[in-house]
Amino acid sequence: MSEIPNCPACGSAYTYEDGLLLICPECSHEWPKESEAKNREDNEPIKDSNGNVLNDGDTVTIIKDLKVKGSSSVLKIGTKVKNIRLVDGDHNIDCKIDGFGAMKLKSEFVKKV
Repeated sequence: MSEIPNCPACGSAYTYEDGLLLICPECSHEWPKESEAKNREDNEPIKDSNGNVLNDGDTVTIIKDLKVKGSSSVLKIGTKVKNIRLVDGDHNIDCKIDGFGAMKLKSEFVKKV
């Protein structure tokens, strides 16, 4: 069995694995497993609409009104998204947006703050 590291935010020893993430139940901090972070580093870096390289935990702003699939609501231009998580695939940003919940965004529709 592999050794699960302590939480980098609060130092708690009660961290656990959930899919591709490690999670701290005490402070709710989430971070990718080391092997996943290394796999992503081998690929091209993910860039925002202005060409700035994005990293896990960055704060970004939406640059265009985006329709939300399966809903009549719209993500408005200028909406701030904090603590993004980069993933592989068509939509390469996972995040939580206040008032909407969990979302997947394309990096071409955001700019780094």
